[in-house]
Amino acid sequence: MPEKFVSERNIKFMLYEVFDAEALTRYEYYAEHGREIFDLVLDTALKMGRDILQPLLREMDQNPPQFVNGAVKVHPMVRDWMRTCGEGGWISALAPYEYGGQQLPLLIGAVTRFIFSAANYSASVYPLLTAGAAHLIESFAAQELKDLYIPKMYAGEWQGTMALTEPQAGSSLSDLSTLAEPTDQGYYLLRGQKIFISASDHDGVDNIVNLLLARIKGAPSGVKGISLFVAPKFRPEADGSLTANDIQVAGSFHKLGYRGSPICQLSLGENSGCRGFLVGEPHQGLAYMFQMMNEARIDVGMSAAAIASAAYCASLQYAKERPQGRRLTSKDPTLPPVPIIEHADVKRMLLFQRAVVEGSFSLLLQCTVYADRARVLSGDDKEKNELLLDLLTPVAKTYPSEMGVLSVSQGLQILGGYGYCDEFPLELFYRDARIHPIHEGTTGIHGLDLLGRKMVMKGGKAAQLYLQEVEKTISLAREVSVLAPYAGRLQEALGKLREVTARLVQLSQEKGPEYFLADATLYLELFGIIAVGWQWLVQASVVQKTLKKGPSGEERNFYQGKLQTFFYFFHYELPKIEGLARRLLEGDGLTVETKPEMFE
Repeated sequence: MPEKFVSERNIKFMLYEVFDAEALTRYEYYAEHGREIFDLVLDTALKMGRDILQPLLREMDQNPPQFVNGAVKVHPMVRDWMRTCGEGGWISALAPYEYGGQQLPLLIGAVTRFIFSAANYSASVYPLLTAGAAHLIESFAAQELKDLYIPKMYAGEWQGTMALTEPQAGSSLSDLSTLAEPTDQGYYLLRGQKIFISASDHDGVDNIVNLLLARIKGAPSGVKGISLFVAPKFRPEADGSLTANDIQVAGSFHKLGYRGSPICQLSLGENSGCRGFLVGEPHQGLAYMFQMMNEARIDVGMSAAAIASAAYCASLQYAKERPQGRRLTSKDPTLPPVPIIEHADVKRMLLFQRAVVEGSFSLLLQCTVYADRARVLSGDDKEKNELLLDLLTPVAKTYPSEMGVLSVSQGLQILGGYGYCDEFPLELFYRDARIHPIHEGTTGIHGLDLLGRKMVMKGGKAAQLYLQEVEKTISLAREVSVLAPYAGRLQEALGKLREVTARLVQLSQEKGPEYFLADATLYLELFGIIAVGWQWLVQASVVQKTLKKGPSGEERNFYQGKLQTFFYFFHYELPKIEGLARRLLEGDGLTVETKPEMFE
């Protein structure tokens, strides 16, 4: 395995120089923390990644979960890992003190998840899912359910899941058909099927706690009739014992990547004995579940960036060590070959990888800063940060997911034939990365969300707030001579975004929603490139201030490398919006007007 899977230097640059993590401790909610605690958390996470997670990455990939006698067996490390995360407070790290948590900023929690995912994505998912499910119970469930489930979940003894998808419904939750029949015993009887549910059965914990969407008998059709339930694999009894809850595992899927964690199909209530316990109010389930879904979408983006980071580190190490060919200016074939990192095209691929990884990471941390502020502020300030987070969530999920696949692919290309073989980990990263554009909402779904809902919600207020944020960065960068031309380029890109958005809104009024949203995925791609360009300009502004102080040695190389990657993004990636904008402005509805029978 490569020596590194993340850049510790870049992590600290982002946390302390770009996003000023210490500023969060000025708020009462985070007042007990500080730089010393943050560094301790990061150092421990890096050590766990190196010593526990990375050494088992290949082994977990080659020995995936097994479906045996109706149950799923996972790698033995899962049980140890979950207990380690529970005992170390990693699952409850973001929870309030009242629930036994550490009340860490979301910004710090996001970075630890980045580290764990880069070291071993499959293993990182188990505690991550559990934390999200426990937080959902913590936010909306009755105290009895909180007392019953949260301690065991935060201890790493019970696994949490998010059970949404059904065979006939897929991403269309309005077609959800799992039925919940009321009883007079304080629970509902559930009947239905769930599919593609991560970690929904395995022997690495003592119980599985499914957070599950279902429709109460007689509820309204569509999304307005969906409720949220706790549906454990084993029901806790008053005496502390566990009773099977009529949830059968119908199968475990064999996957391209992400092989160390099971994805299962569940059958509920085959014997009419699956008890579900209502969370919150009836028919509010989708609104509740969106908390976990939106958190998971940021986590998916972070995991995608993390895998791309591990691939970048591996291909960079290889490029430095692998001698092949000579400089184009060298005419002497007897000279020794140079490391391939000396070749311009290899440097181009490395710059692409770094631009995607560190640009995505920056956008994701920006989102967690908005989430942290929303947690501690009130009134208009709270609303502003919530709206910015809401708007950017589909972008922060999809840009790292889609571009992460391309980034890993370029890393594989650097290794040539070796990259295609399992002697090196690039092929594993390539397979692991491919899940991210699919789960927690496909890219197409997020395109519809961004253009069809987020850009127009509250009369376009979120969009206007976002444009103001980018304009602030542009205004400050214009005052720096090196950055001024690039500030101008980003300003022009914003102009394209405004033009395209106005044209699509006009198209909606003229031809209806199908034409308006036909190329929503392309709109999301255009928006994502501009958003990451904004984050690179943010980083470059910090870099320029530091370079004026005259750092030397490795520190100077780090900042110069940052600046060079910024230049790369603006010269190679940002221009791609021109083609996207041209297509979006045409608005001819080509895909709408293509008939199914035209496909052969």
